[in-house]
Amino acid sequence: MPTMAATQKESSDQNFDYMFKLLIIGNSSVGKTSFLFRYADDSFTSAFVSTVGIDFKVKTVYKNDKRIKLQIWDTAGQERYRTITTAYYRGAMGFILMYDITNEESFSCVQDWSTQIKTYSWDNAQVILAGNKCDMEEERVVSVDSGRMLAEQLGFEFFETSAKDNVNVKQTFERLVDLICDKMSDSLETDPAVTTGTPNARLTDNPPPLQHPNCGC
Repeated sequence: MPTMAATQKESSDQNFDYMFKLLIIGNSSVGKTSFLFRYADDSFTSAFVSTVGIDFKVKTVYKNDKRIKLQIWDTAGQERYRTITTAYYRGAMGFILMYDITNEESFSCVQDWSTQIKTYSWDNAQVILAGNKCDMEEERVVSVDSGRMLAEQLGFEFFETSAKDNVNVKQTFERLVDLICDKMSDSLETDPAVTTGTPNARLTDNPPPLQHPNCGC
C-alpha cells in the first residue's frame, strides 16, 4: 500500500526537494480551470472552454527552505471522461473538490466526488472543499453554512473562493500543501526539515535568500 513517503525526494532531480501531485475535481463549469490559471499564472478569462480529459500545470513553492514542486491536475467534470480522470487519483496527495455556489446540482454532487476520492485515491490524501464563484453573490443558491456543514460531515476543510476576484485562491492551495506536510510528518522516512523546520513557517513563492556566512557586508 503506497504511503505519503512515496513522494520522498528524488536524488535524480535536483530541481526540487519534493513533488506533490494535486487534483482539482468537481462538476463541469464550476471553475476548475479558471481556478488553476489564477493560481499558476495569475490570469483570468471569462471565456468558458470545457476541459477535454485532463491537463496540468506546475508551480514551485518554498516551505522551510525546501523547494516543493506542485503538479496540479485540472480534470474534466463530464461523466464521459470519468474513467480517464479517476486513473489519475491514485498518486494524488491532495484534492480541491470544487462546486459552484450558484449551481445547486454541483453542490449535490460533492458527496459523489468524495466517494470517488475514497475509492480511487490513497487513504491519507488530503481534501479541501471549495465553493467557487463567491463573487456572484446575487446568484448564490448554496449558503456558506451549507458548504461548511457538508465539509465538516466529510472531514474536509472549507473555503469559499473566486477565481475571478482572486479570493482565497492562493490560501486554498497553501492550506492544502500545509495539510500534506502535516501528514508527511507522520512518516519516519520524511525529511523533517519540511515539516518541523521553522514553527508555523509560511509557504512562499520566493526561494530562500542565499547565505553568505563569510560575507563582511
